Amino acid sequence: MTSLIDFDCQGCGACCSFSPTWPRFSTETDAALDLLPAQFVAANQQGMRCDGARCSALVGRVGSETSCQVYDLRPDVCRACVPGDDACLTARAFFGLGQPSLPPSHIDAEPPIN
Repeated sequence: MTSLIDFDCQGCGACCSFSPTWPRFSTETDAALDLLPAQFVAANQQGMRCDGARCSALVGRVGSETSCQVYDLRPDVCRACVPGDDACLTARAFFGLGQPSLPPSHIDAEPPIN
């Protein structure tokens, strides 16, 4: 029996470590951005500061145990992140973390035609 991967973000963190261009501000209000501690905001103030490809607000080890130091204040792009979506799967694959298997209820009833 194939098991499903648990998309536990606190046991992953791949999306927060995958690209320095991803955590960009877009729909945040100035008031919301003013709440973010300055040490986590990029010098150009267009997104979160990254150390390499990793968001500076992420603590812990990717694929093991992670957390966000500004979780309650995180930008909209982070709030919109959906566990299991294409961006999530791409980041997980980059770090060699497993891909989910479809449960039997999602497998097409008819086999593909060869």
